[in-house]
Amino acid sequence: MIQQIKHPKPTLLQDVQILDGFWAERQTINRDRTIPAIYHQLQITGRLDAWNLPENQTPPKRNKVIRMFWDSDTGKWLESVGYSLRTHPDAELEKLADEVIRLIENAQQEDGYLNTYFTVVEPEFRWRNLRDWHELYNAGHLIEGAVAYYEATGKRAILDVLIRFADLIDALFGPDEGQKRGYPGHPELEMALMKLYQATNEPRYLNLAKYFIDERGHQPHFFDIEAQERGDNPEDFWAQTYHYCQAHEPLRKQTEATGHAVRACYLYAGVADVALETGDPSLLELSRTLWDDLTQHQMYIIGSLGPAQSNEGFTFAYDLPNETAYAETCAAIALVFWAHRMFHLDPHGRYIDVLERALYNGVLSGVSHEGTHFFYANPLAAYPNVNPHDPWVSIRGGHHYHREEWFPCPCCPPNLSRLVASIGSYFYSTTDDTIYAHLYNTNRGSFVLNDQAIQIEQQANYPWAGDVQLTIKTEQDLSFELALRIPGWCPEFSLVVNGEESTAHVVNGYMRIHRQWANGDVVRLTLAMPIERIAPHPQIRQDAGCVALQRGPIVYCVEEVDNGTRLANIVLPAESELSIEEDKDLFGGIPVITGKGQRIEPADWPGNDLYHPQRSLQYPQASFTLKAIPYSLWANRQPGEMRVWLREQ
Repeated sequence: MIQQIKHPKPTLLQDVQILDGFWAERQTINRDRTIPAIYHQLQITGRLDAWNLPENQTPPKRNKVIRMFWDSDTGKWLESVGYSLRTHPDAELEKLADEVIRLIENAQQEDGYLNTYFTVVEPEFRWRNLRDWHELYNAGHLIEGAVAYYEATGKRAILDVLIRFADLIDALFGPDEGQKRGYPGHPELEMALMKLYQATNEPRYLNLAKYFIDERGHQPHFFDIEAQERGDNPEDFWAQTYHYCQAHEPLRKQTEATGHAVRACYLYAGVADVALETGDPSLLELSRTLWDDLTQHQMYIIGSLGPAQSNEGFTFAYDLPNETAYAETCAAIALVFWAHRMFHLDPHGRYIDVLERALYNGVLSGVSHEGTHFFYANPLAAYPNVNPHDPWVSIRGGHHYHREEWFPCPCCPPNLSRLVASIGSYFYSTTDDTIYAHLYNTNRGSFVLNDQAIQIEQQANYPWAGDVQLTIKTEQDLSFELALRIPGWCPEFSLVVNGEESTAHVVNGYMRIHRQWANGDVVRLTLAMPIERIAPHPQIRQDAGCVALQRGPIVYCVEEVDNGTRLANIVLPAESELSIEEDKDLFGGIPVITGKGQRIEPADWPGNDLYHPQRSLQYPQASFTLKAIPYSLWANRQPGEMRVWLREQ
């Protein structure tokens, strides 16, 4: 039974100080550049003005559907601000947020309703289309922003606004007579309600989240009913299937991750939240089943999800194209959210392994190194686009050569910002007698076990190096277990406690050290980080005969600026020795992979023929020094080709 599991709890954000290293740099960039850049875009695109309802009485109907989820961008920005203030107080940023909060507060309707589009543009369509429109999705992001800001500042204004809105939603939706038996077409509210429940201890929010999960996909289908009520034919649903929004059948009957990837992982994260709180064993089993399907059949090596632009999501097992990979930044972020919750529901390092893969690769590729430009889609191979002005290309993240400052659908930038701002809360988890260390970076974690304060000071140049030192700070000796994650990518490791090699064992991906700890005890963990050639599953047809380069949690790629054009013609010989070296001139100094590569292509191509007999062509051996950089850092220099998977022979 689920109740028998000893569930860890995540460490609070304010209890982890990131002091230096990789994440200190990323958080500084996030505070100084990304959060201000997003606020600027909220201003110039009209999103902030939209809250000022008297000045927004006749807004343009262009991009009608996109305007329907404008409010969510404000919510995610506010959440980013809340997390940032929690660890780095900033009076000016707080003042700016308070001004935005006043706008939101003034826009709330008498009954608690809060939505700029359906208050001003089409008020007659309020709650008429949960399937396609984003009222409940917007509400979720606003709730998460309100909770984060309240917990950071103690100011209740925005929390009270969203409590009123949540109470309205709770009154409208549910199984009782007179209520709508609906649920979000775009899941997200489920997670938000759980956060609101935890912040207020109001069980109605837990029950509403549980209702949304339990009701989803049941017959008669609510999305059919509401379509008929507004005079539409349910069969005219543009996506043609409720697999798109994970509502094709009741959740507990589902066995495959399906549809829109962000919606899916937001929903699955909400399921894990409810399972953890209620102890429902069927939701635990569902979560494991969906997790195994997604990570064993449908996940890119960079931890991104969704090969198809058509549904922004999944297609079928092992379908993982590279050039056309959708791999939305938000999907990788949603996977991080779900993975974190899965660990606390089902404590095992395999979930944090996936979290880490997504975090260092598929998530961080979504923002430029300098912090103000973004990718929506994250391909694993990029080549010249014949029509960079195609509207889908511009909406979904540029033509795969450069990041954009903003998108008509800009869900990814503030989503990424809120994750980076909150990253400290992902480092540790605790039970009554155990401290789990999931991620490594120079930091100071503060904990309370058995009413006794403990600090762990961690020093690490991770993810570039695998040497980690943890120093225990405690006023009196205390017996507890320190569980250090041994990543699945690590082939060898060693552990030394106070100068003596440890005999602790790895259980479920964690080296568990149980002892009486004293002030000043030092643990040294060394994780081997060889360069690995990663082979794809034989059913991933797009990568047959190829390998990808990985070192530690970092997936590498080759770029035209380092390796010349026509990267598809590059071959990495099986016997080629690969080495790691620091490039001090690149992004402040990062490890790059170098080795002998070959370019296999004809010396001359006769005429303009598209095809030519191979027998008359000459293929000289053209060796060169191949250079690979971390995938997350591609497209930060001169525009050009990029490729993750390399042919091997």
